[in-house]
Amino acid sequence: MMGLLELCVFAAVFSYISASTEVCTNSLLPGAKGDQGEIGEEGDQGKLGKNGPPGLPGVPGETGLKGEVGHTGKMGPIGDKGDKGDAGLDGPDGLKGKPGTTCDCGRYRKVVGQLDVNVGKLRNAVKFVKNVILGLRETEERYYLLVKEPKRFREASMNCMLRGGTLAMPKTSNTNRLMADYVSQAGLTRVYIGVQSQSKDTNGTSSYVYADSSPLQGFAAWSQEVELNSQVSQTTNSSCVELLSTGTWAHVECEATMFFICEFPKSSRRGGGGGGRGSSASASS
Repeated sequence: MMGLLELCVFAAVFSYISASTEVCTNSLLPGAKGDQGEIGEEGDQGKLGKNGPPGLPGVPGETGLKGEVGHTGKMGPIGDKGDKGDAGLDGPDGLKGKPGTTCDCGRYRKVVGQLDVNVGKLRNAVKFVKNVILGLRETEERYYLLVKEPKRFREASMNCMLRGGTLAMPKTSNTNRLMADYVSQAGLTRVYIGVQSQSKDTNGTSSYVYADSSPLQGFAAWSQEVELNSQVSQTTNSSCVELLSTGTWAHVECEATMFFICEFPKSSRRGGGGGGRGSSASASS
């Protein structure tokens, strides 16, 4: 009887366990894979991402065509007037002119002839005054006056300015020769001229300018000694220039006292007045 009871209990427990296992299996285990669905519609465009790193430079392109000529620029400032050039060659003879008409001017010829004589005498008198009494020398554009008053360079420069001119500036070989002969004929050996050292570069070499602040260009008459030793002495006062009677230039201390030559432009009235003062300076010496 007891064995039958145990068998019934075992059967009931087994039946309960089997039912519980079937329920749990149906709720936890995934089912079989279904069929693939249809492709959905295209979605909206997403937001722009951040800028990526710059790429490598590309290959240079071909050279473009030459552009058109630009507009003409404004005219630059007018430069300084240059020195007068040498006289050109004589031109060919002109054609023979037509014969003139007969003039009954015999009564005027005597008057005209006398006027020519008087003009010639007047020119000789003016030349005598300029060259002998005033002691001037001249070129086509300028007068030159030797002032026989010993002065330092700065004082000589100021003296010429008060006369209406500047210290003489031999910018050509012809002018330099005229001034050298002027000095020699006066029985002198050296005079101040309007050339002075302006500044020194890193090598200690000085650049020279004329009294009108223009640089030395194209002409200079340095002596051989100066050319061999192109650097000026380290003494600050050895920056002025003297003209020797031989026609050469040399360095000189600006504190030295000596005679000097002034120059005056012929186009300036003050230059003529300066010549008058120059005569008094020359005569007083």
